[in-house]
Amino acid sequence: MTAEAAGNLQGERLEQESMILDSVERWLERDVRPKVMELEHGDIYPTEIVEQMKEMGLFGAIIDETYGGLGLRPSVYAKIIERISSVWMSLSGIINSHLIMSFIVQRMGTEQQRRTFLPRFATGELRGGLALTEPDCGTDLQAIRTVARRDGDRYVVNGTKTWISNGIQGSCFALLVKTDLKAEPRHKGMSMLLAEKGEGFKVSRKLEKLGYKGIDSAELIFEDYEVPADRLIGGVEGQGLANAISGLELGRVNIAARAVGVAQAALDESVKYSQQRSTFGKPIHQHQAIALKLADMATRVAAARLLTERAADVLDRGERCDFEAGMAKLFASEAGVENALEAMRIHGGYGYSKEFVVERLYRDAPLLCIGEGTNEIQRLVIAKRLIERSPI
Repeated sequence: MTAEAAGNLQGERLEQESMILDSVERWLERDVRPKVMELEHGDIYPTEIVEQMKEMGLFGAIIDETYGGLGLRPSVYAKIIERISSVWMSLSGIINSHLIMSFIVQRMGTEQQRRTFLPRFATGELRGGLALTEPDCGTDLQAIRTVARRDGDRYVVNGTKTWISNGIQGSCFALLVKTDLKAEPRHKGMSMLLAEKGEGFKVSRKLEKLGYKGIDSAELIFEDYEVPADRLIGGVEGQGLANAISGLELGRVNIAARAVGVAQAALDESVKYSQQRSTFGKPIHQHQAIALKLADMATRVAAARLLTERAADVLDRGERCDFEAGMAKLFASEAGVENALEAMRIHGGYGYSKEFVVERLYRDAPLLCIGEGTNEIQRLVIAKRLIERSPI
């Protein structure tokens, strides 16, 4: 391919990506923003909006065009997530958990698994997410107790998963299990299955949350649940933790992008309010105490966005990005929390009112410091990789 042809292809791709981003922004303003307050306060699953997301192809955002997806680069997907989260963060969770599962199948699955599942994931016919966490196991995934025992051409699964996004409305999950209880180290006994709902797969209950309303978080129970052996992702036992880590790289970039969206929304609301609200005869943005807060908020947003873009660029190239994704997730999520709190302070009593957006941002933001690995874990990952990159 000539340099001119390559340049033309690059230009066409950028134009297409720009059109998709513009389309998402118009959809958010037209069909989402007017409904957010009612749906969020009622903790109502946004069925109509989800159908629109299916029509737009968002459930196949990063799935290769070969399998019916949009084939977007992770960096473009991150921009979509930022925009969605600036309007309503919960919507980003509906597609993120689903796309982590899709990402794992696309990157780690067999070709037969790709052909069988990815087209159905891309249309949203099959929706779901990642089932890792258990009642006695969060960060330490090697401590999971859900067991899958091989029985001929199937696995029989028993165990419980909790805090599973899309657990009620979803229909298929990338399920982390133990296939060898005696393996050492423990991760060599872990595998991942594609588990569609069926007999023996029960949704125990919807878990109530401080924020992140609308999207369902549930407890899943498996009692002699049978999975065909050809649903073992990658076709080889012992790769479960590697599969999970691969998916979480995308998940952490997603969390960082969500946090940028929340931080930006907090800033936007604060800038607007500071020009509308007056005290002591002048708009409050003219008071130094408020001006300093606005400056810090804007700086945090810009820094968080740059870190997120850097991590997404590494993921675009197909390279290991736990170092970059960890830093983006850590900084951006803390920026989201700080900006949400500052927005509440700038709004004063109105910031504590359910009639204003900042109250929701304040409840949503803390999740970002916990989801896809706590920020404490991110610090450990960053430090470990830093030492690996800087041998003496």
